[in-house]
Amino acid sequence: MAEELFTSESVSSGHPDKLCDAISDAIVDACIAVDCNARVAVETSVKGGTKKGIILLAGEVTLEGEHPDYELIARNTAAQIGYDNHGIGFDSTSEERCEVIQKITAQAANISQGVNTSEQGAGDQGIMFGFACTETEDYRELQGRFFPLAAALSQRLTRRMTNARKDGTLPWARPDAKSQVTIQYENGKPSHVHTVVIAIQHDKNLKDKFGGSEEEELDYVRNEIIKHVVEHAIPEELLQEPYNLIVNGTGRFADPGGPYADAGLTGRKIIVDTYGGMGRHGGGAFSGKDPSKVDRSAAYAARWAAKHVVASGLASKCEIQLSYVIGVAEPVSIRAESYGTSSLSDTDLTSKVKSVFDFTPKSIANELDLLRPIYSSTAAGGHFGRTPGIDGEFPWEKLDEQKISALKN
Repeated sequence: MAEELFTSESVSSGHPDKLCDAISDAIVDACIAVDCNARVAVETSVKGGTKKGIILLAGEVTLEGEHPDYELIARNTAAQIGYDNHGIGFDSTSEERCEVIQKITAQAANISQGVNTSEQGAGDQGIMFGFACTETEDYRELQGRFFPLAAALSQRLTRRMTNARKDGTLPWARPDAKSQVTIQYENGKPSHVHTVVIAIQHDKNLKDKFGGSEEEELDYVRNEIIKHVVEHAIPEELLQEPYNLIVNGTGRFADPGGPYADAGLTGRKIIVDTYGGMGRHGGGAFSGKDPSKVDRSAAYAARWAAKHVVASGLASKCEIQLSYVIGVAEPVSIRAESYGTSSLSDTDLTSKVKSVFDFTPKSIANELDLLRPIYSSTAAGGHFGRTPGIDGEFPWEKLDEQKISALKN
């Protein structure tokens, strides 16, 4: 019988693209803290260099009040992630080692006139998808997430690598890391982990501990990853031997890494941010955008609705599609799909979703309480499948019993 496999990946907060997402979202939070109705659309790009790195901030910000110090936000965010040392690939704290260039202007008037109305029109045209399923619900550590299993596990691995680096469990680890998880399915249901792939930047001097042997260094890193990351993050019942484990597939991932090894850009990890490739994506990135941008807020609302459909028992898999036109509040279209897992037709399921959820931008912001500085915690580890109150706010992950009841009736 042919293997039925599905793979998802995740990247750590120190990945260059995620570093850019973090800076952009830190700017969003700082602006909303000044003015809850701030209009923010900021992109960040980073690149390290032999002598000097660069952070480029570009975009549009309009707010009532004093603008935050964007350069200071960028430098501090990068340093908090771990990029405060030129030797590992980037030092955001030193003006001699890192230049910050700002190209931030006000929101265009033609956009503002469609958004700043009593009805609050959508900040742009586009399509957004939300997705939920029951794959995580058989595992105690993952219950309540209603999320694709491969994506949930890959996210847990990268968050664990970050935490183990920060708490000293892996003192040789550096901020830049990736994970990838392949799940084997049987009869359409997840069975066990087939393959785990880890890439983790490490201290270039680590091999000195083993007399300069890169082979012994790799064995050490691999064993530490098994003990402190893989077995910590993945439920035991899913790690059936033998599973495949690949750590640092090139043989070595040593300093310098991060932005020195690879340029970063906001919004370049949209599948990592969402469902790991299971479920469709409308193409719009989230980070760096205030909630008037439906790329972000409507994607959150679609996830919220899809999670309620699955949590209510109406379907074991659900995808919600929304579409908007700039300056218009009501969605152009709303569609729910159950992939044949519901006793209802997709037409009837869509009608139920429409009757329970209001997808206008103003209503989304009000119901999910989005006009707050809550976005920095979303910049790494995924925007969905998170635990509200532990991982961050994530209000679109909270279930409303009244809405569940309304969907059932």
